[in-house]
Amino acid sequence: MQIAKRMEPLQANVFADMDRAKAQAIANGQQVIDLSLGSSDLPTPQHVLDAIATALPDPQSHGYCLFSGTQAFRQAAADWYTRKFGGAVDPETEVLLLVGSQEGTAHLPLALLNPGDFALLMDPGYPSHAGGVYLASGQIYPMPLRAEDGFLPRFDEIPLAVLEQSRLMVLSYPHNPTTASAPLSFWQEAVAFCQQHNLVLAHDFPYADVTFTGKPATSVLQADPDKTVSIEFFSMSKSYNMGGFRIGYAIGNPTIIRALRQVKANVDFNQYRGIQRGAIAALNGPQDCVQQTVNTFRQRRDACVQAMQQIGWNVSVPEATMYLWAKLPEPWAQDSIDFCTRLVQATGVAMAPGRGFGKAGEGYVRIALVYPPEILTAAIEKVAQFLNLRNNMPFSGTQS
Repeated sequence: MQIAKRMEPLQANVFADMDRAKAQAIANGQQVIDLSLGSSDLPTPQHVLDAIATALPDPQSHGYCLFSGTQAFRQAAADWYTRKFGGAVDPETEVLLLVGSQEGTAHLPLALLNPGDFALLMDPGYPSHAGGVYLASGQIYPMPLRAEDGFLPRFDEIPLAVLEQSRLMVLSYPHNPTTASAPLSFWQEAVAFCQQHNLVLAHDFPYADVTFTGKPATSVLQADPDKTVSIEFFSMSKSYNMGGFRIGYAIGNPTIIRALRQVKANVDFNQYRGIQRGAIAALNGPQDCVQQTVNTFRQRRDACVQAMQQIGWNVSVPEATMYLWAKLPEPWAQDSIDFCTRLVQATGVAMAPGRGFGKAGEGYVRIALVYPPEILTAAIEKVAQFLNLRNNMPFSGTQS
């Protein structure tokens, strides 16, 4: 039996390796504190659950849901966007329901790339962005993100020969894993660059609400109000803690939306109508639940940063997302996978190795703030014990 060659780049998976390491730690008697996965531990708001619950006995919610059946959700998404960012959105041609935003970003390359075409991806970046390109038999040009550049890519470094074969650029700010944010001026530059080189600009935007500055994150459509080249992907997982319900949506250029809709029509029907009703309740209902989520992650961020500073591990204070992006101390700075594997084996504390997000992520770890402050503090104390045991001396990590 032969497997398609397009599957070869997907064989190696750092996070699958970490899952095995966590399972082995549990088998060895460790109590695992899993800071490696960005899956919120916070509950879904009650009014969202109530809306889903009322749909369960309704026979009209039990059948297949075609595009026309998503109209109420698409209208709610369009209205939410206009309230938050301004700008009109046509729910009929510029909004598409997704079974989670990851499904949309993974399917988009199938709608845009011919075999051998390039996609310009962030390095480090979210793993499913690369997976979708490989499944479309495309090529990846990694755009390195460096601390000295604010973890923003430099478009002038992309070779002309690559640009001539490129069809897609994928960006994501606030950024997972580096936690960086991008100002409007950057988005204006990115839109102009994509217009010049005939690229689709896809913005993966799950952390639109999870910012700690008191200001909303910037939407790419604020820099491209006519939606000339852009599509933006939104998730219900982070703002409303609906990760397990698997629902998201895209807003953007009608031609791109239509192409992605055609891909989806050959792969799946739409999300269950009951979950759609819950998402509509979230988008149209009171937003104090979103602020409560943001406040919770801010408290956890502050507690974890303080705990790390107390052990001498200096880390930047993120302005958004639910993570810390921490530069590893010596002698671990060249092998984040080895550090994370040994750490979970010795202490039960699991972190995500930066290498799992791309070559440029080496030397870092991502810490997900998915536990209360007291557990995060206890986890960092375990990390301190591990590092002192290995080095026989306190270390001084630095954050570039």
